[in-house]
Amino acid sequence: MRILYHHRTRGRHVEGVHIRGIVGALRELGHDVSVMSFPGADPEHDAESPAATRKSRLAALVTRLPGVVFELFELLYNAVTFVRMQRAWRTSPPQLIYERYSLFLFATIWLARRRGIPLVLEINDSALVERVRPLGMRGLARRIEGWCFREATGLVFISTYFRDVATRAYGAIAPSVVSPNAVDLPRFDPARFDRERLRAERGLTGRTVCGHIGAFAHWHGVDGFVEAIAHRLESVPDLALVFVGDGKTLPAVRELIAARGLADRVLLPGRVPHDDVASWIACMDYAVLPNSNHYGSPMKLFEFMGMGVAVVAPDYAPVAEVIADGRTGWLFPHGDATACVERVLELAQRADERRRVGEAARDYIASERQWRNNAEQLLTLVPTGAAA
Repeated sequence: MRILYHHRTRGRHVEGVHIRGIVGALRELGHDVSVMSFPGADPEHDAESPAATRKSRLAALVTRLPGVVFELFELLYNAVTFVRMQRAWRTSPPQLIYERYSLFLFATIWLARRRGIPLVLEINDSALVERVRPLGMRGLARRIEGWCFREATGLVFISTYFRDVATRAYGAIAPSVVSPNAVDLPRFDPARFDRERLRAERGLTGRTVCGHIGAFAHWHGVDGFVEAIAHRLESVPDLALVFVGDGKTLPAVRELIAARGLADRVLLPGRVPHDDVASWIACMDYAVLPNSNHYGSPMKLFEFMGMGVAVVAPDYAPVAEVIADGRTGWLFPHGDATACVERVLELAQRADERRRVGEAARDYIASERQWRNNAEQLLTLVPTGAAA
């Protein structure tokens, strides 16, 4: 089947990983997949070419526009989408469109309906949830979104919570599946790495290592976790923390560590390329996710678990869909930093439990949460005979 994957993201970081994962899995299943990206944001090709760099800079400038002005640009992008889709239909008509949903984007669904082509939307964002960038034209965004959710052939939600929110708000939405994130298991395979050599190179020999990978943003709670655990580290002398990533709260975390004299206990390597993420996880004995949100499916959970590294995580519904407490990870009441710290300190002394739960986490990922599972699931939404 000829499948067109359409997205309006910048194609970098987590969204790029997700796009490449789904596209690769669909191709492994024998489908012919092409990707239509925001100009200069193709996650499958070199982002360092001069043309791509210029377009990426333009996209970055657009994202800095004031709220309502930015949203008007999002609406105008429907015209761009219309022209590009018409061109795609003339050269290689798709038999299925798979689109990563973006606010205010409706042109693809409108065109697909006119041409009788199935279109499946993957829902990672919504006008119904709290967003990093507040919505100015929320009412219009919800009206367009409700129409899109009802008129698509099918919907792929990243969590049951997210689907329930949409159903309550919009009523009879299109048929849907819940498909949390996944991982490229061969790439995230602990057998690929010389764990002891990596730990020696990074000053972690002989340490029990608890790690985290992700953005240093307030909603991820890294700063609050480090502050809460800093004065408790003396009670577990062998425990080291490795927090990989950067963001707004990283300077404050660095200052705290320096003020407490903890530079030898807390390693902050900054952001690393995604190709290097697995090598850092290979150094860890277990991991921690200090906070998340009510609807998301954090990619880092799957990458940790795929490497056989179990996670201490908040008990939000989407996280609890992935982690079985005490079997494939450990849950604590979300918003309770003290409970999170207590569990991390407690597990530092329990090597056998960490290994047992880590092995079970990898087994779960291997059986249910590889990208191929997601691709097979989304294809169940496509009517029989669509490829004819």
